[in-house]
Amino acid sequence: MLIGMPSTPALTHWDSPFVNFVTFAFPDGLGDACRWVHLKRFHLPAGAPRDDRALLTALIAHPEFRDTYDGAGVWLEPRHGQWWSDRITPDSYLAVDDATATGVIRSWAAPVDGIALPAELDQRLHEAVFTPIHRATSRYELGELPEDAHHDYGPIHMEFHELVLIDRPAGVLTLLVAADD
Repeated sequence: MLIGMPSTPALTHWDSPFVNFVTFAFPDGLGDACRWVHLKRFHLPAGAPRDDRALLTALIAHPEFRDTYDGAGVWLEPRHGQWWSDRITPDSYLAVDDATATGVIRSWAAPVDGIALPAELDQRLHEAVFTPIHRATSRYELGELPEDAHHDYGPIHMEFHELVLIDRPAGVLTLLVAADD
């Protein structure tokens, strides 16, 4: 470490829950087999800095961040979603409130033609997605990235929504991706 340079806190990957819409019974074939939510949860380090930017920096540097969300898993190459991960910085994330973060996911998850989500899926989204959004002390949404930030085979998703949730009392940072492919 360089003298005078702050160190980046290390995040410890905890788990990666996955909610796949295809596993829920939609009426008359209206199910959306191509929608899913992938959460990657990390334990915050002891004495985690109060500066969220340091935590965003640690997230971007973590190997679990290099995931294209195309089923291939974590890459050695610097890819994240449909972008080159080295084009994503803490400034790429915009602070949002609870209502905005919830609204992003609710509007994305809403099925076509006003059909309600299956009750089991709605319950799973409440537990896995909306409760962590509500409990978070800070919420960030990945903002627009320039067109040249797309990697060599991106964009690969029809919709891609990314939130970072920081829950300081629980000591957890969650990277939440909701997408269609």
